[in-house]
Amino acid sequence: QVQLVESGGGLEQPGGSLRLSCVASVTIFRGNAMGWYRQAPGKQRELVAAITRSSTNYADSVKGRFTISRDNAKNAVYLQMNGLKPEDTAVYYCNVNYFGNVYWGQGTQVTVSS
Repeated sequence: QVQLVESGGGLEQPGGSLRLSCVASVTIFRGNAMGWYRQAPGKQRELVAAITRSSTNYADSVKGRFTISRDNAKNAVYLQMNGLKPEDTAVYYCNVNYFGNVYWGQGTQVTVSS
């Protein structure tokens, strides 16, 4: 019954920025790991960024450009994407590990093109 609602995707030019948001329908606690994944056409879904109680980690391809953050009061996780590249084009999915069960958002399209 956990629902994750994503927003913020769209079309952006190379070098531009987008901010993705994901809001959960349940109370999220600090101990619940949250993250962002993406899937490009013809490719496997890959981890972009994750945030836990005490750490964050990023795919090598986005280090220095993307930042993951969370606001537990709003049951939300965010992904700030700067310096966008065409290869960032994909459907982005947020997820949460809610006490051992993994839930996924519906996905939001990010397209980077001039």
